[in-house]
Amino acid sequence: MQPGARLLSAGRAALDETEWITPVQMAHYLTQWGLLPRDLNAQAARRILENETPPPVVPTDDVKTRSARVRLPAQWEAMEAVIIAFPIWYPPLWQTHAAMMAAITPAARVDVLIPAPEWAGAIRLTLREREILWDHVRFLVIPTDDIWVRDYGPIVGCDANGTRVAVDAVYDPLETYPQTRDDSLPTRWASVDDMPVCALDLHIEGGNIWSDGAGTLIMTQEVLERHMPMTRDEIERALKGAFDFEKLILTPYLWREETRHIDLLCKLADARTILVGAPTPFKNAARLRATAELFRRESNAAGERYRVIELPMPAPYLNGLVYPVWRTYTNALTVNGRVLMPVFGVPQDQEALTIYQHAMPAHHIIPIPCAAAANGGGTVHCLTKEVPRGA
Repeated sequence: MQPGARLLSAGRAALDETEWITPVQMAHYLTQWGLLPRDLNAQAARRILENETPPPVVPTDDVKTRSARVRLPAQWEAMEAVIIAFPIWYPPLWQTHAAMMAAITPAARVDVLIPAPEWAGAIRLTLREREILWDHVRFLVIPTDDIWVRDYGPIVGCDANGTRVAVDAVYDPLETYPQTRDDSLPTRWASVDDMPVCALDLHIEGGNIWSDGAGTLIMTQEVLERHMPMTRDEIERALKGAFDFEKLILTPYLWREETRHIDLLCKLADARTILVGAPTPFKNAARLRATAELFRRESNAAGERYRVIELPMPAPYLNGLVYPVWRTYTNALTVNGRVLMPVFGVPQDQEALTIYQHAMPAHHIIPIPCAAAANGGGTVHCLTKEVPRGA
């Protein structure tokens, strides 16, 4: 979880618990932050919201648990849905999430997590000018404390029969920020579709796992440090208790990046092609170079050597003039023939888009504006969690 997330969502958890969400107050909030469509004022918005009868889904307390070993499909396999936690209390991110919803809904369902039913109508009203296929949007009333659903969301895999199982790993809330509700999201989300849940007694987060769906898992060395004094062999055996894989590749992680996750360092384009941030003159040059060299020497579980393609790394900037934020193009989402690639309004954006188009020519590469999201240390991949189709 990025330290900047506390800046992005300051006060959100406390506000979620209040009773202030009336049509009048919601219309005022949307007006105050300039979120309403251009043809609506606060009074018109209030009237629409008063007559809105949103039908969001509420999870049940009936959770199926089971012990299962699952294969983690690669992102380029068929996906049913993508989960996002809507940034209710951080208006600058509403348009980022709108862009992601517009890019995903032609190809997959979007599960939108909201803290209260009333927000479904407000979001539909606010984003009505966007080209979002609302029939492919499902609002789920599942309050969360943060927006980075990649890390605490369900890790959905398929067992030997093709049945989907949500793996629920241990998620560690930050001591200084309320995140107690986030750790329970996998079970609450799974209950909506009656999906079984398998508990994993390891402290891992979705942002630190790439799978090629064919026996290879890629993580950073953070997984070793998180579980000390366990040895690598012990950790690998524990991982194999939940995930069906043959080979684990561990990489360095970015300097002064708190999550130390793999999705800020590299991205699998296909089973033998990996995109890696290019070495820069800043502190991460050696780590990025070492990562690229590692994959040039490595092969996947099938014995195929990797093709390494380097992406530009924009210069970092200081969040609050203190914390360095690393903006990376590897923090992208692949879903059903589309790639949602973060862009930051910098010259390197076009070069990165061209590289993606060359590396993944069968995919539609869609730029997603992420200048505001990057302030929290993550972008598209950190803000989404894909759900594969079952058998």
